Amino acid sequence: MTARLGYPVAAQHYFSGFVLVPQDHAQWGLIDAAAEAARGRGVGEVFIWALPQIVRDGYTHFSEGEAPVNAFDDLLFPLSLGRDAQVSPSFSTAIVTTASGSEQRNAAWAQGRMRYDAGTGIRSDADLKALIAFFRARRGAAKGFRFRDPLDHDAVDQLIGIGDGVRTSFALVKRYGTGADAEVRRITRPEAASVIIMIDGTAQATGWSLLELGDIGFSVPPAAGALITAHFAFDVPVRFAVDQLDIDAITFAAGDAPHVPLIEVREGVA
Repeated sequence: MTARLGYPVAAQHYFSGFVLVPQDHAQWGLIDAAAEAARGRGVGEVFIWALPQIVRDGYTHFSEGEAPVNAFDDLLFPLSLGRDAQVSPSFSTAIVTTASGSEQRNAAWAQGRMRYDAGTGIRSDADLKALIAFFRARRGAAKGFRFRDPLDHDAVDQLIGIGDGVRTSFALVKRYGTGADAEVRRITRPEAASVIIMIDGTAQATGWSLLELGDIGFSVPPAAGALITAHFAFDVPVRFAVDQLDIDAITFAAGDAPHVPLIEVREGVA
């Protein structure tokens, strides 16, 4: 594309295409490529026509030039709304039943994934307004945030590692159960002010710092064989499980709580 009639490229508008009939919907791929090529040349505006045909054929353009979405907002879901949430730990288990009726079970997840319904904490019009504002600010399911689990938000005397004289970083974890069958849960959103680190039972006032995603970094490696334990409060990283909240003002006034599903976001694990 070159400038014509004295107009610079940046002042030109480019019409990349149009699909008249549904049978030709494959042409959207060529139109999309032409639009990107025009943008790459620096034209002022690019047009893809027209909306009825775009909707009809389900054409979607993903622009790589837009600002990236911040995947996690490090702030807490309003405590007053989440205090009475319904709590649902979940796992993924594949179960095969043989002809004899016996079962073979394979656990796909080493850690459970939490689900919540925060709708039961909505008690007033003010709560509804706070929920809608928080939902809109997160762009629905687009951004994660902290959620205080009403039934499980602290850990006491948790072993996070054994020193070897070399290693300086240890991840905060919480154990459920004992022995080899215990579930070891990675804690990535601790409450910073609550974290207490101990070496062989002695609290360490200095010499360590809280790093990103719940890692504890020591300025000097703990001695070989030293037991490193921690006390802390923590939040669960979650996101809204839906992009649309359905709230009926009439049924809410009659005492029916809205459905506000949240789902845990896995951080710090593959």
